[in-house]
Amino acid sequence: ASLATKGLNYGVDFTGGRSYIVRFDETQTTSDIASVLAENFVENDKELTPEVKTYGASNQVKITTKYLIDSDDESADDIVEAALNTGLKSITSDYEIMSSQKVGPTIADDIKQESVWAVLFSLVVIFLYIILRFRKVEFGIGALVAMFHDVLIVLSLFSIFYGILPFSLEIDQAFIAAILTVVGYSINDTVVVFDRIREYLGLHKRAEYNSVINNALNSTLSRTLNTSLSTLVVLLMIFFFGGEVIRGFVFALIVGVVVGTYSSLCVASPVVVDLAKKKK
Repeated sequence: ASLATKGLNYGVDFTGGRSYIVRFDETQTTSDIASVLAENFVENDKELTPEVKTYGASNQVKITTKYLIDSDDESADDIVEAALNTGLKSITSDYEIMSSQKVGPTIADDIKQESVWAVLFSLVVIFLYIILRFRKVEFGIGALVAMFHDVLIVLSLFSIFYGILPFSLEIDQAFIAAILTVVGYSINDTVVVFDRIREYLGLHKRAEYNSVINNALNSTLSRTLNTSLSTLVVLLMIFFFGGEVIRGFVFALIVGVVVGTYSSLCVASPVVVDLAKKKK
């Protein structure tokens, strides 16, 4: 419902924007620059936090914003630069804008299309791999449904919570990397579970099908939870102490690990059971 009504908060990579190279006399903290500029880049009563990264020397940064990128006003460039100067002057008067560049929507559309193809291609290849590995179509379908579920949950939470959580939940190239990582983590966990199921089905050929799979899931449960918890500890440390710039990226990974863990047990495996019943 949120994806259909609220949508996603696309970053500069997808919407286009303006980038500025700014040099300061003294080194400035990128997170402080971003938070100050967000107060000046206000559109439709929403603060648009720019992307601020160190560029070359430690006292030089690259500021990228999508503020007024869709505006038809001929003076939009001047308005954005004025807002930029207002924010920078509140930090220090010793700075210089070295260069500016506008990223057009054509480039952004290319990135969006390539990102969709990257995700779809990875899903197709993984689906074929599962079929070849387990020699059963239902295993491939179960893994694909679980991965689709994981990606959908991450996208949905980014849609629901952007503008609510106190950090950026923009959809950018880093988010695409996070989604592909979630897909990889999910399928890795699913393969481990499926391997145990295949092993138990071979050992207990005369036992009741559902009971065999339940026993297989129980036997791999501790391994699955221990792996996920150890991964979560690392991600939580990065989330709290890794800085503002990568917080949205790590949030996507945290959600992906959580949903990827239970989807292997509670989504992928039940799909295999249901399809096997219909096949019989």
